[in-house]
Amino acid sequence: MQIIMGMPGGFEIVIIVMIILLLFGAKRIPELARGIGQGIQEFRKASDDIKKEIDKGADDIKNSASARPSKETESESNSDK
Repeated sequence: MQIIMGMPGGFEIVIIVMIILLLFGAKRIPELARGIGQGIQEFRKASDDIKKEIDKGADDIKNSASARPSKETESESNSDK
């Protein structure tokens, strides 16, 4: 018999839920779930804010690079005169 480590099956999830019920009680579980949900929401918001800042910085770099003429362009315009 080969034991594969990975995601727990249905029976394991039932046992985990029963242990959580015993440890915290039925009244505390909604509070815990609400707290976990709020934490996940704050994490996603922070992650999105970081992504926006990175994208904004990349756009600023692209815009500043395209606004400055390259050395080849300057030398070509000087040689045309």
